[in-house]
Amino acid sequence: MQSVATLLCGSLVGFSLGLIGGGGSILAVPLLLYVVGVRNPHVAIGTSALAVGVNAAVNLIGHWRRGNVKWPCAAAYAGAGVLGATIGSTIGKLIDGRKLLLLFALVMVALGFAMLRPRASSGDAAVRINTVIAVRLIGAGFVTGAISGFFGIGGGFLIVPGIMLGSGMPILNAIASSLFSVSAFGLTTAANYALSGLIDWGVAAEFIAGGALGGLLGVHLATRLAARRRLLSTVFAGVVFAVAAYMAVRTLIELHS
Repeated sequence: MQSVATLLCGSLVGFSLGLIGGGGSILAVPLLLYVVGVRNPHVAIGTSALAVGVNAAVNLIGHWRRGNVKWPCAAAYAGAGVLGATIGSTIGKLIDGRKLLLLFALVMVALGFAMLRPRASSGDAAVRINTVIAVRLIGAGFVTGAISGFFGIGGGFLIVPGIMLGSGMPILNAIASSLFSVSAFGLTTAANYALSGLIDWGVAAEFIAGGALGGLLGVHLATRLAARRRLLSTVFAGVVFAVAAYMAVRTLIELHS
């Protein structure tokens, strides 16, 4: 039953990453803790970072084949973000697991509101990187990478608007390009946690397998459901708020017990 639960949870994360460029990764930690049954918060963070990083890479291939990825912009953003993720994940390992979960719940609320913000679909589909764009992407990449590493999240809902703001590309290209950073940040964080023995490799493998299947469907529907993506984000934000509230209450009870 644990394997089935892990596969289903991985599918949900992969589907969200492929369809709307984020969302599922911020649910990966609570899913591993409260559905799959991983007991150590740090192990849940390390395992989810690995799974999300690999799933994002799989989804990236699908968008790459469709010509949606703007590689120069994606590389500039991810390069700075890897440094940020290394620093953030190193600090995150030093924080008490229960206190880290409480902070994680607060970040979930913030990202839930970010999901609700409307995103313009217009933009320059032929964008080319220059010095100004590169500086903006590097700055935004470092900050979001540090946040991603600290909390062990993919950060798609931070990365997508960051890339759009930095480069001016359309949302579909930003979603596709963000997956390179999500993968880079996740794998950097996972490597840091693996050095401390904080990854459950068996659970990670099952989570990745489920995510690959869900991601294929998400990428396939990404261009077809563009008009409904806003509704999907709103529903997903509601789920995030509910899970964040549950996580915060449960963690506070554990801290005071």
